Amino acid sequence: MMRRLLQPFWVLLAIIFLIEAWLWDHLEPIVERIVALIPLRAFKQWLSDRVDALSPAMTLIVFAVPVIPLFPLKLVGLWLLANEYWVSAIIVMVLGKFLGLGVTAFIFDVTRAKLLQMAWFKKAYEFIMAMRAKAAELVQPIKQRIRDILRGDGTGWSSRMLRTIARFRKSVHQAR
Repeated sequence: MMRRLLQPFWVLLAIIFLIEAWLWDHLEPIVERIVALIPLRAFKQWLSDRVDALSPAMTLIVFAVPVIPLFPLKLVGLWLLANEYWVSAIIVMVLGKFLGLGVTAFIFDVTRAKLLQMAWFKKAYEFIMAMRAKAAELVQPIKQRIRDILRGDGTGWSSRMLRTIARFRKSVHQAR
């Protein structure tokens, strides 16, 4: 009984986790393009050379520090939300999220090798990767069901409704 009640919670958590992972995967190439446009390649090489000289524990500080300046941006978003500036709040929060993920992906790319030398970090990283795979496995049937519904080639009410909408659109386009 309890498992059945908690399943929607776990699915929602898995979806949020996968959205974060998707953003990470898709923001990293964007950050790479920005690095190519702005003279950040030299900065990345410089940072990589400095990280190579650091201990893994000091590398953890290099990984964590760039996220700290983004905290005030999130506070501004919360202030805007509290003062009912909904659109501005959403824009600031989304910008903060994208900026945070982009900077974190950039720094993690530089510091990954050193960070994975720490046993606890390596275990945490492997755990997160396993959770990501588990979340993808948990959400996959739901994604497939949504794809089937959107394809509209089944026999359910949604398939019939989508086919009806398609016929209606076709008749409207033909009437023009």
